[in-house]
Amino acid sequence: MKQLMFTEDPQFWFETLRLFGHAAYGGSDFGEVLAAASTVTPGDYDSWHDAYRRLADRLYAEAADASPVTARDLLLRASTYYFSADFFLHGDPADPRIAAAYDRSVECFRRAAVAEPVEIPYEGTVLQGYFYRAPGAGPKPVVVMHSGFDGSAEELHFFGAASGAERGYHVLTFDGPGQPAAMHRDKLVFRPDWEHVVTPVVDFVLGLDGVDPERIALLGVSLGGVLAPRAAAFEPRLAAVVAVDGVYDAGSAVTSMLPWDRDEIVRRARAEHDDEFDALLAAGRQANSTLRWACDHGRYVLGAATDREFVAKYLEYTLDGGIAEKITCPTLICEAADDLFFGGETETEPRRLYAHVNAPKTLLTFTAEEGADAHCHVGAQRLAAGRIYDWLDRTL
Repeated sequence: MKQLMFTEDPQFWFETLRLFGHAAYGGSDFGEVLAAASTVTPGDYDSWHDAYRRLADRLYAEAADASPVTARDLLLRASTYYFSADFFLHGDPADPRIAAAYDRSVECFRRAAVAEPVEIPYEGTVLQGYFYRAPGAGPKPVVVMHSGFDGSAEELHFFGAASGAERGYHVLTFDGPGQPAAMHRDKLVFRPDWEHVVTPVVDFVLGLDGVDPERIALLGVSLGGVLAPRAAAFEPRLAAVVAVDGVYDAGSAVTSMLPWDRDEIVRRARAEHDDEFDALLAAGRQANSTLRWACDHGRYVLGAATDREFVAKYLEYTLDGGIAEKITCPTLICEAADDLFFGGETETEPRRLYAHVNAPKTLLTFTAEEGADAHCHVGAQRLAAGRIYDWLDRTL
């Protein structure tokens, strides 16, 4: 989609479009985002934080004296804006603004009471999430949803959880390791063997009332487009998997910005010292807003001390080596025609994944004409949700 704001900063524009898109399910209001964005200095993380923190605080205060329905709407939007306020601050994990904004985001979402908070047992602790119970009697299908590199369980309300519940699906959302609740609560960083995360979540789902055990689908958003297929390759109880958008090799989002082939980057990233690589990443930060943010956030959520260590760890998030071929359940792979992260010059990541999946599979491409060509279709969230759930209707 053509950049209408922040024309020299693709990352700021994408995050603005992401906020615009959440309006489809009550997570923002277009004019509010436009007004806040107009006060942001391109590339200035502090000004981004301040703009959305001011907006969120204003709605939070207004909700205190509002009627219940109005308060719910205000709190849902405030939750989004608080989450956005700390989005670019993770280069300094000790920044107190991170926890302050995140905690308030969760508080607002829970006070809005659109879903039941749940705790899922996981390796001596719990994963935080939400359960959306569809109305009516009888066993119902369940969609298990998780986000990716930078999203939250609360944000999944706008990325398909609300849409699923209104269509008669139970929906369980959760934050796994590396995702906000797990990072803030237990400092659990990402792990590439995501089946070890999803299996206890499926165990938990099977203990819920009114669940059809034969109709459990898994949906992953963004980096979840490699994590969910990875889990599906090893979790036989899944009846379907959805990758929004599909990813075969997540490392391509970084390697595409570097001058060497993947094997050379792996070798250099894992080396004890590589001054040339370090200098290249430092220069890349200055020239590329996406690489700057990815390295800052990536060190935070992967537990890396340096940018080069982040790259080394991130290259482990791949379905190479026959993993994609192990998937046996029906698979929906979504593709954005102009994906900022996983587009690829010759072959997109969704198409690479599609080529390696041997199970029944569908490739669903979203276009600029539909306003849906951005990563994860953030500009057309109702369109994307409708098509995804229609596929699930047919498949389950």
